[in-house]
Amino acid sequence: MFDKTLAELASGLKSGEFSSVELTQAYLARIKAEDAKYNSFITVTEETALQQAREADKIIATGNAGAFTGLPIAHKDIFCTKGTRTSCASKMLDNFISPYNATVVDKFNQAGAISLGKTNMDEFAMGSSNESSFYGACRNPWDTDRVPGGSSGGSAAAVSAQLTPAATGTDTGGSIRQPAALCGITGLKPTYGRVSRFGMIAFASSLDQGGPMTKTAEDAAMMLNVMAGFDKNDSTSVERDVPDYTADLNKPLDGLRIGLPKEFIMDDMDSDIAAQTQAAIKEFEKLGATVKEVSLPNTALSIPAYYIIAPAEASSNLSRFDGVRYGHRCEEPVNLEDMYKRSRGEGFGPEVKRRIMVGTYALSEGFYDAYYNKAQQIRRLIRDDFTKALSEVDVIMGPTTPHPAFRIGEKSSDPVSMYMEDIFTISLNLAGLPGMSIPCGTVNGLPTGLQIIGDYFAEQKLLNVAHQFQMATDWHKQSPQGI
Repeated sequence: MFDKTLAELASGLKSGEFSSVELTQAYLARIKAEDAKYNSFITVTEETALQQAREADKIIATGNAGAFTGLPIAHKDIFCTKGTRTSCASKMLDNFISPYNATVVDKFNQAGAISLGKTNMDEFAMGSSNESSFYGACRNPWDTDRVPGGSSGGSAAAVSAQLTPAATGTDTGGSIRQPAALCGITGLKPTYGRVSRFGMIAFASSLDQGGPMTKTAEDAAMMLNVMAGFDKNDSTSVERDVPDYTADLNKPLDGLRIGLPKEFIMDDMDSDIAAQTQAAIKEFEKLGATVKEVSLPNTALSIPAYYIIAPAEASSNLSRFDGVRYGHRCEEPVNLEDMYKRSRGEGFGPEVKRRIMVGTYALSEGFYDAYYNKAQQIRRLIRDDFTKALSEVDVIMGPTTPHPAFRIGEKSSDPVSMYMEDIFTISLNLAGLPGMSIPCGTVNGLPTGLQIIGDYFAEQKLLNVAHQFQMATDWHKQSPQGI
């Protein structure tokens, strides 16, 4: 049962092979038995899940079930969930019980999905390894001495370890795609504004975007059908019709034009990952695609631009966590200033503090123009690079990460080295473009990902391209040893 995709589980529910309660109980039991190895969940919502499953079975019995009725998923612990702790993996919000649902959570509830719980993550989504969590590092099911990637590492690990068939994630600089690659699953970052950010605790508001993390592209399409759409509660949400993302999955790829950026082949990247990427491209050529070299000349500037813009927005967004209204408050403050300082000093971890300090500095008088404005100008150049390249090709492809999963603690003392793991993913967030990572091989027993990039609102095309690759290969069917 646990190796089934969402689409296969939906078929099993429809045929009566099992009930939603039976399915939910099986996953809850598996989480209880196995997750101590991975630490992929922060909160397991057993009582809520079983109640939702009972309601789903009633709907299924009437013959009025939707495509998602009765299917279990997990939510990254950045999505506010009414009556449930929503911690963002931070001591600051360890005691926060959300009084409302994020729009994404509401959408899945309305679709009849079952929420198994909330998954581990980097604190406030700041990190590339899931090591900055207040609840401890999450571990990669392919090798528990290695990181699952971040910040959506808990969601990626839970799907990879078959503790949930699918999960939600968020992507600010690669935080869906990078852990998807390191854990051997499929992850999609939609176009900025395609999925509502209401109730998704903000890290960097102009970069954050929610998306699905699944076994297959078909499952990602099913998830995006639920998640996507305009939300009046989110001023950055785009008012645009939502297509059926499953409709074009089986279109042939004859004539597909693939662009390969010369900047995505770097001297210090793993040579085996480069070889796996080339092998995947060859597979697309067999499916009827043509390939040409394109250029994204400002790729190297994406890291410095991102690490000005994202910390600046984080500095602003996280100023609300002050110990006054909700979240962690220090004991016996002597005055208001003492409460602010000690509550924030105790509540935030080292990576969050580092980014707040960088962001506050970049926004300070005398440095705003030199740093923040300059980074925004570079952001425009990066967007223009993609616009030019995508006028010549249908999709852009390359490796998702320069290296496979690294060992826990290996890069903890070198933040810049860890930041460089996102070199291929960050530029998409700066441009607001959609992108996804799909499994395309293994290196020394660890999975690698192929990144597929499309034009604005071209998620349907990306899912079609990814699905056709998965129909011709079996990398997405491979599981960690022992699972």
